[in-house]
Amino acid sequence: MGALTDLIYKGANAVAGLTEGAVNDAIKKYGAGRKIAFPDTAYFFPAIFSATGVKVEKLETLPACVGVLKSLITNRDELGDALNAGLATAVGAEILEGLKFIEGSPYGDGPGIGFVPDPIIRSLGVPLVTGDIPGVAVVLGEAADPAALARVVKDYQSKGILSFLVGKVIDQALAQGVKMGLEFRVVPLGYDVTAVIHVVTVAIRAALIFGNIKEGDLPGLLKYTKERVPAFVNTFGPLNEVIVAAGAGAIALGFPVISDWDVVNAVAIPGALEYAGDYDQTVKKSLELRNIKIKVKELPIPVAFASAFEGEIIRKNDMAVEFSSDKNPTCELVVMKDASAIEDHRITVIGGDIGPSSPLNMALATYVEVAGARMRVDFEPVIERKIHHWFNYMEGVMHTGQRNLFRVRIGKDALSKGLSLRHLGEVIYAMLMDEFGAVVDKCQVSLVTDEKKVKEILEKEGMPKYEARDSRLASMTDESVDRFYTCILCQSFAPAHCCVITPERLGLCGAVSWLDASATKELTDTGPCQPIIKEGVRDEKKGVYESVNRAVDAATHGSVNSVTLYSIMEDPMTSCGCFECICGILPEANGVVVVNREYKGITPTGMTFGELASMTGGGVQTPGFMGHGRHFITSKKFVHAEGGIGRIVWMPKELKADVTMKLNKTAKDLYGIDNFTDMICDETIATDAEAVVAFLKEKNHPAFAMETIM
Repeated sequence: MGALTDLIYKGANAVAGLTEGAVNDAIKKYGAGRKIAFPDTAYFFPAIFSATGVKVEKLETLPACVGVLKSLITNRDELGDALNAGLATAVGAEILEGLKFIEGSPYGDGPGIGFVPDPIIRSLGVPLVTGDIPGVAVVLGEAADPAALARVVKDYQSKGILSFLVGKVIDQALAQGVKMGLEFRVVPLGYDVTAVIHVVTVAIRAALIFGNIKEGDLPGLLKYTKERVPAFVNTFGPLNEVIVAAGAGAIALGFPVISDWDVVNAVAIPGALEYAGDYDQTVKKSLELRNIKIKVKELPIPVAFASAFEGEIIRKNDMAVEFSSDKNPTCELVVMKDASAIEDHRITVIGGDIGPSSPLNMALATYVEVAGARMRVDFEPVIERKIHHWFNYMEGVMHTGQRNLFRVRIGKDALSKGLSLRHLGEVIYAMLMDEFGAVVDKCQVSLVTDEKKVKEILEKEGMPKYEARDSRLASMTDESVDRFYTCILCQSFAPAHCCVITPERLGLCGAVSWLDASATKELTDTGPCQPIIKEGVRDEKKGVYESVNRAVDAATHGSVNSVTLYSIMEDPMTSCGCFECICGILPEANGVVVVNREYKGITPTGMTFGELASMTGGGVQTPGFMGHGRHFITSKKFVHAEGGIGRIVWMPKELKADVTMKLNKTAKDLYGIDNFTDMICDETIATDAEAVVAFLKEKNHPAFAMETIM
């Protein structure tokens, strides 16, 4: 153990010296009052903030931080002390990386992205809790065998693992054809080993965002990262003292380190620092050490299939064929049939298949027939929406839209590997039976490219089905059903949070509707969505039910025992942290602002999305602030207790454009106001409260006629 701790201390001291010198040089060059910050985060320097509560905003704060990190480096031959030195190394790495941002982004057009902003972490929340991202890998160093290194990274990619690359492995993987970017779940951070801190701060901010860990609570932070963040480290090539010290910091956070350096075999720490000289065993050992279970889906298709490819974009120059509603008739339709009318696993292509000589633009109807004793018509659109994801999981396939308004592009590379429409049908069949086998007993799939037949399906079945579903959804109100549903899908990250799903209020992540929750209950009887029979109404306007309070109390293990479904001011519903939008009061305007996580600017509250979001999440109730999904904005139940959507006074232009049609309709129904969104301010008009109020008064916004919101 002595040799290992000596390396850790040597590396920690080296980083401490570099950090102290860099801080002194920066102060000398820029002055102690110079502002310093990582981009798009509400958590300052997250490692320092989470461990100590110190908010690094100017250079003058850093000398004291250097003093703290030096105090953690106590040269004793005890593993616990050495791990503290590893944490000190992380603090030093954060400061060194932060100094790089003093004059803007230091990465330019290179492959490394450096710091990972808060909105990206929030967007990863849902795939992490659903298992679409089952784990996080840190891959660093320089491999002796670049081809084997690429196999490791591609293996993680095929399993949906989110991989962060640090060092020369970035160039090695690129040279071997590994596709990179967040959309491919392979993210290059930077060449300096200090860039590892950007993965560490992802884990740290997960604890702050989702786990309601308070700044300064280092024991709570370390417990959260160890138990709830499924991360691990792979190192390739010789380990210098700085890498070893950084690895000690990872181990302190609960992330095991797996190395191909044979010296590690002599100083291995079972479960924390282990040797894997055979690259083909690296992935297996890494997953075992974090107890990550991968459900392997063997599909009879010639391209890779994984959630890691869901964000892949096929450019025009790279596409072999496109099915687009802009150019040809299209539709996707799942219909329930009698079992006698279906031949299970029948895949049919009607019209021309794709191939080297196929047209560039083609019509397409994806027609899926299902039967099952527990199947219900209400489940048709739930299954139908999954086609979008299943198609996107195929490498070289891009899908956007739904119903009769979609675009599917097949890349040239996928076509050259032999991908055909029949393979798309095989994917639908396999995934549908895998995910919906509890309600579907038989399934057959038709891929139709004959334009005349596509039009016939669309006109005779598609449009009538879509219209009937829309009418059904429009008639579904919270009053029209006898039950709501809990959703605790996010509790693996936010143990104190529970969503309450109603027909008029979908999950705050935007991914779970009342129908989805109902289907989930059918598919998994003891799963994350459980029914709440509507009983004991205390306040209908606020949405207070005794049965809801009992259900939330049970689901959160007593953390939350009172929830109002329609109020932002009194016991609002909790948030996990992966919400699409956040709503917060603007007292000056007697209303609320709504901001989506894609918006990077300042809001009239004087805060960014990240700063607003930091005030809620992790299962806490914060009166005056509420996380929610995009489409809840247009609901008649949105802040219903405070007067409804008439309270909305500001939102980003992009968000406003997205909800305009439905929001205007709701405003017309509730208040008789035409073109209500024209009365809502956005960042192109004003972002300071005084100017926003002036605009609203000019437009005679209804919020001013309502009772005081505070």
